[in-house]
Amino acid sequence: MKFSKLGLTSFAIALTSFSINLPVQAYPSASKSTSVQASAKQTNTIVDIAASNPNFSTLVAAVKAAGLVETLSGQTQLTVFAPTNEAFAALPKGTLKQLLKPENREALRKVLTYHVVAGALESTALRSGQVKSVEGSPVNVRVMNNQVRVNDANVISADVKASNGVIHVIDRVILPPNL
Repeated sequence: MKFSKLGLTSFAIALTSFSINLPVQAYPSASKSTSVQASAKQTNTIVDIAASNPNFSTLVAAVKAAGLVETLSGQTQLTVFAPTNEAFAALPKGTLKQLLKPENREALRKVLTYHVVAGALESTALRSGQVKSVEGSPVNVRVMNNQVRVNDANVISADVKASNGVIHVIDRVILPPNL
């Protein structure tokens, strides 16, 4: 399979002090336990939160296969546009299977890091425009009518806070233009 056929348009984010109101859907923390002691001991990193939610099992498997668990669990503040399992299932047939193969680890890393932006950008900081992803290519963000799109993906849940950043749940996998 040639990954160059999978490219999508680029996306962007600009920061200003203008606020938008987005619907926010909370996702469970890293543990089903709600006790103060349990949550105080946990770091609730981006990976912890994703791993605790069954809607992100494909994303977590991909993060593990790409060797990005440590990166997304570190102290660096990041914004992750996190595709759901349904988003991964909507990829062209065979794409995910190909990306998960060990020989395609670098391509998988590119896809996943294209979903990541440096800094913790809550929904109130998202603006229409372009921003550089951790992968290196810009992503295009459009904010209109209190809705946010990242490339061709819709943000379906915003501001899931983690100890090392923020997660915005998206309904499609976005692919870097050079893949």
